[in-house]
Amino acid sequence: MPKNVKILVACTNGAGTSLMMKMSVEKATKELGIPVEKIHHCAMAEGKSSASQYDIAFVPLNFVDMFKNAQAQGTTVIGLRNVLSADEVKEKLRQTSFIPS
Repeated sequence: MPKNVKILVACTNGAGTSLMMKMSVEKATKELGIPVEKIHHCAMAEGKSSASQYDIAFVPLNFVDMFKNAQAQGTTVIGLRNVLSADEVKEKLRQTSFIPS
């Protein structure tokens, strides 16, 4: 059985947009059957410093480079072109190893 994943969702201010991103990620993971332990949304500054504590980090595409340290420590960092698109989240998750078989 796959382990429950911990997911971080970060945007510039960590308020409205990251909450909507979190809802898109929740919808996508549920539809794909990915077991989730928790999804945390926050501002970019907090996300950058805590991303390595998560299995997956979702960030706007133009901020992916800020998360190189987390990637080096094993976090899957996913950049989104449309941060509100559950379909894009699903498409990106399908390219990872987190989809249960």
